[in-house]
Amino acid sequence: MQGKNTTRIRTAVLLATALWAGQAGAAGYPFQDTALAPEARIANMLSLMTVDEKIDALSTDSGVARLGIPSFGSTEGIHGVVQRGDQDHQKARITTTQFPQPPGMGASWDPALVRRAGAVQSTEARYITQSAAYQKPGMQPGVQPMLMQWGPQADLARDPRWGRSEEVYGEDPFLAGTMAVAFTRGIQGDDPTYWRGAALLKHFLANSNENGRGNSSSDFDERLFREYYAEPFRMGFEEGGARGVMAAYNAWNGTPMGVHPLLNSLVIKQWGVDVVSSDGGAIGNLVKLYKRYPSQKEAAVAGLKAGINQYLDTYKDELRAAFKEGAITEAELDAALARKFRITLKLGLLDPAQGNPYAAIKDGAAPWDSASHKAVSLQMALESIVLMKNEQHTLPLSKTGIKRIAVIGPHADSVHWDWYGGIPPYKVTALDGIRAALGPGVQIDYVPDNGGGAAERAARAADVAVVLVGNDPTCGPNMGKEWTDAGTKPCADPGDGREGRDRETLTLAQEALVRQVLAANPKTVMVLMSSFPYTINWSKQHVPAIVQMAHSSQDQGSALAQVLFGDYNPGGKLVATWPASMDQLPPMMDYDIRHGRTYMYARGEPLFPFGHGLSYTSFRYTRLRTDAAALPRDGALNVEVEVANTGKVAGDSVVQLYAAWPKSAVSRPQKMLVGFQRVSLKPGETRTVRIPLEARRLAWWNAARGAYEVERVPVRLMLGESSADIRLTRTVEVR
Repeated sequence: MQGKNTTRIRTAVLLATALWAGQAGAAGYPFQDTALAPEARIANMLSLMTVDEKIDALSTDSGVARLGIPSFGSTEGIHGVVQRGDQDHQKARITTTQFPQPPGMGASWDPALVRRAGAVQSTEARYITQSAAYQKPGMQPGVQPMLMQWGPQADLARDPRWGRSEEVYGEDPFLAGTMAVAFTRGIQGDDPTYWRGAALLKHFLANSNENGRGNSSSDFDERLFREYYAEPFRMGFEEGGARGVMAAYNAWNGTPMGVHPLLNSLVIKQWGVDVVSSDGGAIGNLVKLYKRYPSQKEAAVAGLKAGINQYLDTYKDELRAAFKEGAITEAELDAALARKFRITLKLGLLDPAQGNPYAAIKDGAAPWDSASHKAVSLQMALESIVLMKNEQHTLPLSKTGIKRIAVIGPHADSVHWDWYGGIPPYKVTALDGIRAALGPGVQIDYVPDNGGGAAERAARAADVAVVLVGNDPTCGPNMGKEWTDAGTKPCADPGDGREGRDRETLTLAQEALVRQVLAANPKTVMVLMSSFPYTINWSKQHVPAIVQMAHSSQDQGSALAQVLFGDYNPGGKLVATWPASMDQLPPMMDYDIRHGRTYMYARGEPLFPFGHGLSYTSFRYTRLRTDAAALPRDGALNVEVEVANTGKVAGDSVVQLYAAWPKSAVSRPQKMLVGFQRVSLKPGETRTVRIPLEARRLAWWNAARGAYEVERVPVRLMLGESSADIRLTRTVEVR
């Protein structure tokens, strides 16, 4: 295969040179000619580069200054551009729009809104890259390029103890994949020729334990690989159009993902991925932790041969030495860079600005200050909020009935940023939002904790108490200094987790504060600011109202206040099963989810089920039907249902479609999400909701045949408001 690639590149070089020679008056290099085919342009670039330049371009700096080839750069980007500032690398501190953490974005169950968030992020990355206001003095725009955005995160939250659950959309592959597709499309844009930005999915694959992650192995069979762990990635590439990926630290069945043969055989050759990045320090882990190679040089060579063409590690001197020794060839470097330069062309970095709609994103006011970006931010924060419990209609609170309110807790007057968050242009805490909503006529008593009984006194004197508790996404302010070869140091609170450290318990330590406040005032609302599930059994039993939302939204307080006081009706849904006890969970390193993980295979009664979320109104589902009598194995049909708002206020219903296979000849999940739609309804309004169902969504992976297969068996379709709240069922034949 390598020989074919080399021949193709050489042929393209000759063709490009010949075509260029025949063009009168041309200036510059052949690769600057937009009339040439992309592969011919790339071949010309490679023919002009030295070996040293080729090796250098395998970093996050994909540019070649001597030839005027700009770098597309990089930025973290799972819920906003990250530009916190770095004096060592001469990077300025730049504010950018910050959305809720991905579990919050997933909780919206609104891919159209997630797509808009991706567009906001990518527009801001373009603006920073192209605006002269953000470049070093005397330099041209592009000194701080960040057009390749390291997101979305396509891993799955298979276990609530995972420290990086805060980075992913949830435990379900279809939900996570749908959101990854939406965010990718938002980043890359709608233009048929050019991309606004380039999405890089991470971390491939089955990367959901932090403790020992540097050389741990995620072990499971090929069916789970295809049907569960790889499915969000496949969707992101094949349906979303992403062409970048980051390999995970861990191994799959003993082979480290950074050198796994699947990078070439599946990711590059079948899914068409162009940029394959190592994770930070992962090449070194192959030597230090896996002890798979004797030195960094051999590990770097192995990465290149496996398909890596973006190194986040020491590699340059190593590859130069390997080239001199003949361990790698220039043809191998060319093949790696040819893929990378396809992204350069898709971003329009070598083309005139005319015809590229994204080239003009550089002038005028900063986009994060625009009304349109602020509106997307607020809407995402609103739709991310989940109403977990609302006994006797405790919520919404009446503004006119409150003379004094206690706002209590460590999360009342802060917005916590996470390891992959940037600096927002503004932030609204819960206390800020409540003050703005109630105005000067209401006394607001803020107490951060119960030191000296202060929280109890404030709650007792108030008409209502709002207590805000949850986790700290970074386990304190010094996360950057708490790294070891094994990850990060343990969190002070064993119920907290972060990158490099899994949670030791699902217990919410701050639930003690909730108990104290509730004892002082029975009209208490609990707001849980959390990146992952907690076993809040006591609170579920005793606290009249519980609201949950993810961290890091710049509009956190504004959105929360709108929900608390009824200006917005929450419609968010949980993206993971909340277990009632850690006893319901298999061992952390058991990656076979069929042993009791997720709503698909759970054996016990959860505290809160996947897809759960209440509303201030009620909905009725009727007339479940399909627009075809049977589903062709290679076709599709529409599932339709009438949804009515039977309450007195407008609200959003998330219609969830699940499938089950009671007569399957192979083992299948007890139910599986295959479609959903969030719909807004006015009081008394009824609407027909139509959810498309493609037969391929029902397929299982036949390892013996090496292919997906759709069974000719009846499929039970189930519609409901959560995985445990099924309202209607219907059986459809597959033929």
